[in-house]
Parts: sequence; C-alpha cells; structure tokens
Amino acid sequence: MSCGKPHETPCSDVLAKVYAYLDGELGQSDCGDIQQHLDECGPCLEEYGLDQIVKELVHKHCGRDTVPEDLRDKVLGRIAGVRAHLQVGEGGPVTD
Repeated sequence: MSCGKPHETPCSDVLAKVYAYLDGELGQSDCGDIQQHLDECGPCLEEYGLDQIVKELVHKHCGRDTVPEDLRDKVLGRIAGVRAHLQVGEGGPVTD
C-alpha cells in the first residue's frame, strides 16, 4: 500500500510498525516519524484506522487478559499474509 508520494518514512516501514505504535512500544522519535507519515498519507492513515479498530475490538472482548506471545505472532502473521494476498491482487508488491 502506498499513496505514490515520497515520504521520509516509507509506507512499508510505517505499516510494519503500526501495531508497535498502537501499543506504545516505540520511542519518541519513531512515534513522531510515524505520526508525521500518517498525517501525510491517506492510505496508511486508513490502514492505521482499521488496525486501531481491530485492536480496540480485541481489547473489548479480551479485557485485561494478557495475550500469549505465540497467539500474537500467529495473528500478525495472518494479517501479513492477507496484506500480501491483497497486494498481489492489486497488481504487485508494495512500493514506496
């Protein structure tokens, strides 16, 4: 996914870090870079919004239960697989 415009932080880097960003696991510099990118890039902002909704739904239904790391890895792997499948259907891999 890319808006086709050049950015200091490539779309692929932002989308790879969006869950860490949502979880507050990034440093201040990375957060600033991602926020700046989201302010400039509609497609990434849309993806961020979808990811944020998924995270909120999981939190709502799982409460404060800690998610096992292997489950988190499986979910993130499945999301990456779906993204790759969608990119192939749209004509190829992500380019920034």
